[in-house]
Amino acid sequence: MAKTIIDGIAGLKSLVGQELGASEWRTLTYEDIVRFADATGDHQWIHLDRARIAKESPFGAPIAHGYFSLSVIGGLFFEVAESKNMSMVVNYGLNKVRFPAPLKEGARYRLSCKLLDVKEAGPAHEATLAGTVEIEGSPKPACAAELVFRFFGK
Repeated sequence: MAKTIIDGIAGLKSLVGQELGASEWRTLTYEDIVRFADATGDHQWIHLDRARIAKESPFGAPIAHGYFSLSVIGGLFFEVAESKNMSMVVNYGLNKVRFPAPLKEGARYRLSCKLLDVKEAGPAHEATLAGTVEIEGSPKPACAAELVFRFFGK
């Protein structure tokens, strides 16, 4: 998919209210889940214990941690959009996050973004975006978040 080009602060402002696009589809692997569990120390059985998952889990497969679904947004955002004539773009935080559906091993997911608002914030411009980690074939996303990035012009 073609990236949306954000050309300077004026370009950022011109995109308010628009869909920025979506990243490429990725497939969630069991190894992704294990690496995230190891990185965070969260080894809850619903993510890792295949035998127990088969017997007790309502999901029927290992699922990604909710925070995995959130964490992929940072990298996938730069597949969706490319900034030009900016000195830097930083993740400033989140206003709201929800995990409506489990992201299961083997599922394909991607990020879609919409630019909601831009306002001045000191030496930067603060952009609020709707970020959705979609699951292919699912009516509900793995993650729906209101993202806040700060864009610094040149």
